[in-house]
Order: sequence, then structure tokens, then C-alpha cells
Amino acid sequence: MKHVDEILTIMMRKGASDVHFGVGRPPFLRIDGDLMPTDDDILTEEEMERIAKMLLTPKREYRLEEENEIDFAYQMVTPEGKRGRFRVNVFRQKGTVAAALRHVQDVVPSFEDLNLPLILEEMSLERRGIIIITGTTGSGKSTTLAAMIDYVNNRRPVHILTIEDPIEYVLYDKEAIINQRELGVDTNSFMDAIRGSMREDPDIILVGEMRDRETVNATFQAALTGHLVLTTLHTLDVVQTISRVIDFYPETMQKQARIMLSETIKAIISMRLLPMVGGGRLPAMEIMKTTGRIREFIEEQEKTEMIKLAMEEGEDEGMITFDRYLLKLYKEGRITYETAIAAATSPHDFKLLEQKETDFSDKIMHRVEQYGSGAAEGLYKGGL
Repeated sequence: MKHVDEILTIMMRKGASDVHFGVGRPPFLRIDGDLMPTDDDILTEEEMERIAKMLLTPKREYRLEEENEIDFAYQMVTPEGKRGRFRVNVFRQKGTVAAALRHVQDVVPSFEDLNLPLILEEMSLERRGIIIITGTTGSGKSTTLAAMIDYVNNRRPVHILTIEDPIEYVLYDKEAIINQRELGVDTNSFMDAIRGSMREDPDIILVGEMRDRETVNATFQAALTGHLVLTTLHTLDVVQTISRVIDFYPETMQKQARIMLSETIKAIISMRLLPMVGGGRLPAMEIMKTTGRIREFIEEQEKTEMIKLAMEEGEDEGMITFDRYLLKLYKEGRITYETAIAAATSPHDFKLLEQKETDFSDKIMHRVEQYGSGAAEGLYKGGL
């Protein structure tokens, strides 16, 4: 059995994002979104226990014994002298130990590196309120948050406080000063750290994840007292995110929660990572910015589903739905039609949208062929 660091070195050389260890199978690497087995031997229970001991400190071993799962960060150096940092989750399944490690890059990537829209630059410079990044595990939420923090760090003399489980990107002072707190090491819970932050003079607070009502409530209070709060949720789209936040509260408090959310929310950005034509992955996004109309739709439960319509009509303000973003990526040749259909919120609606745009383009081409480019102006003004 190879040492863990040897497998992590191979992982880095191959550009894998994750490695999975488990009893009864060889280590698996995730490359461009797909899991592939390594050519190592199948792991036994004893070997898996040794891998866990290589990763865990005695204190973490105790926590694993007590809680059956643990998150933390792990660092190593390759034979070439390249430093690797990993987000680790060690857990038990079927009575045996397993582990998943995600490679975290040393350098925080830029918005351009991540293929993120420029509107995120504007959002990063907000002074107060809540911005929620949502998506499934591995959709790019943490990296997007790090890019937003780094963008601010290069431009504003502010105090940025992060509360993470675990710390992924290590951030250094530039224009801003940055303090990073890790659960289980620097603080006991998100809620404790958020409450403590009110005495630490932050301008921006990054909350790694809103996991329970107490954390959600503390996050709201931080935003209401004039801070910018960046956080994440494991939800698929904007409307589901709003419903999920409200569902943290009992029914008797949900009206109040809706008002509080409408007063604090600045934006919701939902993400899905897709395979790109030619290799690699890029994000598809759904972006909601809060307007007076959207505040009304958040406050009134029966109108919440209308937020999608407001987003469709709010493209001039930087809003976009998943299906519209997917169509944009497909038209640019960056993803295939099959990828777009598979990722669409509604494949049926996506097909209708794609056909509508195709028909509109055909009309313009026909008008230009008949009467010249000036004759198509009316179609552009009245089109999509």
C-alpha cells in the first residue's frame, strides 16, 4: 500500500479534484467530473485504518470515534517540492472507515479563471446584506466564495472574517486584513463564531454554510447590523433556496423570516458544474439580485414562485435563469446540447426556449436577406 502522500502526489499530477478511499476497492480519482479507479491494490480494513491514522491527529481520532465523521484540512509536499492542501472528510460506512479528499489550489483563482460572469465583481463590493452561493457538493461554491473574497482583498481596506469547516483556501492580507477561523480548532460552532464576530469589528463575514436555524438567524442578525455576509446552502436553484431558508423556521415564525430575508438578501447565485467541450468543466449559473419586486415576492408566500418570472424579465439588471444561462453556453459552443438538456431545470422549457431563439434568428436572417440589415431593427427591438 502506498503512503497517502504518494497517492495525493499522483492525484495532483493528473489534475484530479478528489480522491476516494474505501474498503473493498482501490483508491478512485475524480478527473473532469468522472470517477476513475487507480491501479493500486484493493484496500483492506487494516490498510484503511492505517490511511486514517496517517491523516488524523490523536484529537481528531477521538472525534471520529465519538462522532463517526470529521472534516479537516490536510497539507503535504510532493517530491518536487510542490505544496498540496486538501479538504478531508473521514467517515464510517458499513462499520468501516472511508475518506474523501478534495484538492484545494494554493492560489485563489480569478473570476476569469473560473469562467464566472463579471457581475460577481459588482456583487463582491456590496457593503451590507447577505449573498448566498448555492449548489450541490462539488459545484464550485467554496472556490467562488474565495474568488469573491480575494477580489475584495485586492481593492478595499476592510476586515474580512471567515468561519469555515474546514479552512480551504489560506488567504493573506493585501488591501484588507483577513482572519480565518476553523470549526473544531478555533471555534466550536458557526453560531458561536458569528456571535463572537460582533465584537471583532468585521466588515465582511464569510459563513461556510448555513446548517441550522440558529446559524441562519445569527447570519441574518449580522447582516441587519450593517455587515456583508457571504454564505452557502446545498440547494439547486433560487426559488428552492428561498424556501429552504424559510423552512428553517417553525410555521409561526415564517412570515417574520420572510420579511427578514427580503430586507437582508442582496443576491442568490446557484451553480452547476458542467463538462466543457474540449475537456474541463465550467459553471452554469442562476443569478437573482434583489429588487423591490423580488422583495415583494419573497415576503408573500403565494408569490414566491413568480421570482423566476421576475428573473427572466430582469436581464438588464444582471439576472438570469439556469435555462437561459445554459442556452448561452450552448450557443457559444462551450457545452453540448445533450449537456444543456441534462442540466436544465426543465428540459421541456429549455427546448422551447432554444427553438424560440432559433426561430427568431431565422426571422432576422430572412429579413436581412430581403431588405438589408436596417430592416431587421424592429425585430431586434421587439424580440427576445
